[in-house]
Amino acid sequence: MDKMLYIAMSGLKQTLKAQAVNTHNLANVSTPGFRADLETFKAAQVNGDGFNSRAYSTTGSSGVDLRLGSIQKTGNDLDIAIASEGYIAVQSLEGKEAYTRNGNLHITGNGQLVDNRGRAILGNGGPISLPPASKIEIGTDGTVSIVPLGEQSNTLAVVDRIKLVKPDTFQLLKGRDGLLSLADGTDADADGSVRIVKGSLEGSNVNVIESMINMISLSRAFETQTKLMKAAKEADEQSTRILSLN
Repeated sequence: MDKMLYIAMSGLKQTLKAQAVNTHNLANVSTPGFRADLETFKAAQVNGDGFNSRAYSTTGSSGVDLRLGSIQKTGNDLDIAIASEGYIAVQSLEGKEAYTRNGNLHITGNGQLVDNRGRAILGNGGPISLPPASKIEIGTDGTVSIVPLGEQSNTLAVVDRIKLVKPDTFQLLKGRDGLLSLADGTDADADGSVRIVKGSLEGSNVNVIESMINMISLSRAFETQTKLMKAAKEADEQSTRILSLN
C-alpha cells in the first residue's frame, strides 16, 4: 500500500506546484505587459523488480506564453505599448539588460526614466536620464524628446532613444523577476523595425477563462490524489486488522 501512497503523494505535490503557477498568472491579470508562465506535467516511470507499472508525477516549466496582450489607450504621454512583436530594454535590479512589454513609464526625482517597478529604461548609451523639461514626448521609433524649461512649446530637443529589440522568441527565458533575457546571456541588438503606440499600455496576456478552467481541473486532480491517499490508508488499516486476528 505504501507504493500507492507515494505515487498519490507525488501527484498531489506536483498538482500544488502547478496550481501555484496558475494562481500567480491570475494574480497578474491586470499587470501591464505580463507574460503568463507555462507548466507541464510529466510521468516518470519507476524502474526495478517486477512490472514497470508505476509512474511518479513531475512538473517542468515549458517556458513562457509570448502571445500578445490587448492594447488599451490611456492618454498618458509616458505610457507606451509595442505595436506588434518586440520588447523594451530595461536594466534589471541586478544591473543586467533584460526585456519587457511593460510600458508604464515614470520619471524619478533625479530625472531617470524608469518603469512602474523602478527599473531603468535603457537607451543608446545605457539608462536614460532627462534634464528638467516642461514636456516629454516619446516617438513611435522610441525617440525621447523634451521641451526644455524656459523654451517655447515647439522647441523639441532629442535626448535619447529607447532601446527596442526583437530577438528570436525561442531564445528568450523568463526570470523570477518577470523579465525576459536571452538564454545565452548576451544582449540583443536594437531593432529599428519595432514601433511604439504612444499613450497606450498593453495588458496581460493571461486568459482569465482558460486559467479559471485550469484551476478547477487542478482542484479536481488534487481531490482525486487526496482520495487515493485516504484509500491507501484505509487499505493499510484493514490489512493490519486482518493480520492482528492471527
